[in-house]
Amino acid sequence: MRILLADDEAMIRSGIRAILARQPGMDVVAEAADGLAAVELARLHRPDVVLLDIQMPRLDGLAAAARMYRDRPGTAVIMLTTFGEDDFITRALHEGASGFLLKADDPRELLNGVRAVAAGGAYLSPKVAARVIGVLRAGRPPHEPPSRHVVEKLTKREHDVLALLGAGLSNAEIGAELFLVEGTVKAHVSAILNKLGVRNRVEAAIAAHEAGVVERP
Repeated sequence: MRILLADDEAMIRSGIRAILARQPGMDVVAEAADGLAAVELARLHRPDVVLLDIQMPRLDGLAAAARMYRDRPGTAVIMLTTFGEDDFITRALHEGASGFLLKADDPRELLNGVRAVAAGGAYLSPKVAARVIGVLRAGRPPHEPPSRHVVEKLTKREHDVLALLGAGLSNAEIGAELFLVEGTVKAHVSAILNKLGVRNRVEAAIAAHEAGVVERP
């Protein structure tokens, strides 16, 4: 698994690199201290996963992510955030980020997130999920139903798929858990997105967390 790490703080990069270096099959192929360099290195190395700080010099993480998506649609980007960056988190969600992690998260969350997005899943650390849910609730019109009521539209099987999707599992992993072929899982995911009125797996994962259906840590 080829990983690009972009953060303007050398100590943060060093700590993350040390965590990833202990994992078999995870290789940090390049590091960047600003967003523009991150974009250039992503073009050069074509990483499987990009760990991208939201606030960086020359080009912030959101703009860098947008350029990466234009260059290579489907790029798996995990945004690294800190508390107090709620507006940035919301914008990153709309930009199509694959995952969100707090820099203060447990190292296990970093590894879980990298594995999840590399396999095609979406990942929210529990603390980030709580922050995103709080932001969305604050901006929700009073008449809009909470996610737990929206989730009631799902069939039992779709509910099971959503719970695993919210835990960060890919379609293949969900299929293995539920004894379904991957094509059937894809069909369920499409139905879930349609019924929940969301655009992508990350928004579906947020709905799963908000509705309290996620059963895995």
